[in-house]
Amino acid sequence: MKIFVDANILVSILNKEYPLFTYSSRIISLAEQEGIEVFTSPICLAIAFYFAEKKSGSKKAKEKIKLLSDHLGIAEATADGLKKAVNNPAIIDFEDGLEYYAALESKCRCIITEDPGDFHFSNIEVLNSEAFFKQHLLK
Repeated sequence: MKIFVDANILVSILNKEYPLFTYSSRIISLAEQEGIEVFTSPICLAIAFYFAEKKSGSKKAKEKIKLLSDHLGIAEATADGLKKAVNNPAIIDFEDGLEYYAALESKCRCIITEDPGDFHFSNIEVLNSEAFFKQHLLK
């Protein structure tokens, strides 16, 4: 199964934001599990870096981003995805549109975000980290 994690999941991990960290860290740890591929995008990593840098400083934030990016698949934000995001009238937040199409192009089955309503236009499953954990991992 391929899953896509949004920037807010990464931020909660990098900054150890409780209570989100409890589930978001479990989601990221799935990258080491056979049969599950965890993706994010350069845009999500840039957003996560911004917030990690505010809390931990530039050097530490870069170390954290490197560690994450070494274990995650990187979904590409393509010109085609950009055009689709711009032309989709259901997409209100452009960044969410870019993430959505990056997830689709990487063939992800689910987007994990702490703001599922932001992806109201999605044709693939969208869950927060706790719901994903409970629905897909506690079987």
